[in-house]
Amino acid sequence: MAIATLIAAGRLDERLLEAALVRLPGARLIRWIDSGDAADIEADADRAAVRSAYESWEGVDIVVHPPGPREKRLLIADMDSTMIGQECIDELADYAGVKQQVAEITERAMQGELDFSGALRERVLLLEGLEEQVIERCLAERIRPNPGAATLVRTMRARGAETILVSGGFTSFVEPIAQQIGFERFEANVLGVGDGKLTGRTEGRVVDSRRKHDVLAEARERLGLPADEVLAIGDGANDIPMVEEAGLGIAYRAKPALAAVADARLDHHGLDALLWAQGIPRREWIEV
Repeated sequence: MAIATLIAAGRLDERLLEAALVRLPGARLIRWIDSGDAADIEADADRAAVRSAYESWEGVDIVVHPPGPREKRLLIADMDSTMIGQECIDELADYAGVKQQVAEITERAMQGELDFSGALRERVLLLEGLEEQVIERCLAERIRPNPGAATLVRTMRARGAETILVSGGFTSFVEPIAQQIGFERFEANVLGVGDGKLTGRTEGRVVDSRRKHDVLAEARERLGLPADEVLAIGDGANDIPMVEEAGLGIAYRAKPALAAVADARLDHHGLDALLWAQGIPRREWIEV
């Protein structure tokens, strides 16, 4: 048996709900989480079968769970193209006149075609000599949170969940974005700086796919949580170990490599829709 949360904000009327029930024989409505927006249905089928029945339904996101409590107590999230709509290194590279070169490497790394650490070194080297103060300008001019990011994080945090932003990007961006959105902790790479300019190198441990996974595992162990109380979300291939380790792993507007292994995809709604996925109605959200 599985529970499926159907999300179609502003569109989930009786007609659409009936169409959803027809797609999966024997499915039945359990409850409306928010009328017109999200509802739970139950089916005597496994999670894979339920997901297969609803995937690629235009305008509808589906999150499938086992029966029982599903509110999460730990949120681990990627930043670039997940919590924010941009790839910070690509935008920073534009100020150095090398955006096309850097963006091509970024895309191949996120598709899983390149080793992340090697791709990071190659891209950072192209930024050598860029004035450090350009980072602040880039943040102000180009970097914006994705819709629903702050509402998701602040609501979960207010309900007792720990929230961690873990990024293969740079602390110069991640720290202010974590504060803006509401994360209590963050981990990212450190850009080398000398005489007010980028050195073309990073300093210290590289935050790659393995480190993202380990941040999740360490936090879960410290909090004494089972896997099913952990939510992880990302968009690229370097998020795969982290997303697979979580009880609920979400692919957000994701590259195919991640979408293929995630428990669910969020393709049509803002990040706050993951509150409906946890059974939390809008009246209990901290909307930002």
